[in-house]
Amino acid sequence: MWIVLALVLGSVGPDGTSGCQLPHDWRPQTEACRAELAEIIVFAKVLALHKESYSVYNYLPWQHDTDLLFSAEIELLCDQAWGSMLEVPAGSRFNVSGLGYFPCFSYSVIQNNNYYFFLRMDENYNLIPHGVNFQDPIFSDTADNHRMFASLFQFSNCTPGTQVHTFSPEWEAQEDSQLLCSSVQKALFEEEERVRALSLKVRSLEKANDHLREKVKTMKRLLRQAQRETTKERQTLSLKQLYEPKIESHPGQDTTQDQKNSPLKKKLKN
Repeated sequence: MWIVLALVLGSVGPDGTSGCQLPHDWRPQTEACRAELAEIIVFAKVLALHKESYSVYNYLPWQHDTDLLFSAEIELLCDQAWGSMLEVPAGSRFNVSGLGYFPCFSYSVIQNNNYYFFLRMDENYNLIPHGVNFQDPIFSDTADNHRMFASLFQFSNCTPGTQVHTFSPEWEAQEDSQLLCSSVQKALFEEEERVRALSLKVRSLEKANDHLREKVKTMKRLLRQAQRETTKERQTLSLKQLYEPKIESHPGQDTTQDQKNSPLKKKLKN
């Protein structure tokens, strides 16, 4: 699963840009949660692999002559798991398309091995892997996977030699004592929405605060400019008063007597 996730996150397109981007609010889900959302769940053996030169799920011209795309012929080892949409008995055979090595992920199986499959049916009624939440829909034949799926679904009428843990009331009680996945997911989504709303409010307040700061800066700049202009005007007025000649006139002063006694008039009289 984590290999597939690394391919999804790290793939790069032919033009050098990232070709596979998960949604910004993506969160990993447990297999139990994803099993609730998977349309079809089967435990089957891979009988044969068939090369596909073209796939509607991954069209790249340079892949026509490669072995990157294939389908698998599988045989159900148990009756269809309870809770799935496809009801077929053990021993049924059908093809699973859409397997191979894709730009963003890989859906790969090996012939003669057993797997649990999350499947869905496309618009052309082909069975294809159901990568719920962009995670791996194919699980190997291991004891841990047997226990996990047996605790979620009741497999019955398995073919002889098939080792699948039978459904146990103890596991049922253990599952019942836990919160339902849908409730947990709903709570998580509600919390994420609340956090997102708070983040938007914080960003809005930050923008308003920045606007007020700019307004204060503008007012301070205008105030400093007005103070400089006032100081300049005062200095100009002081210099003007200092250097301009002062003409003083005393009231009641007789200027005619001075004119009569002036030297120039004495000369004119002589």
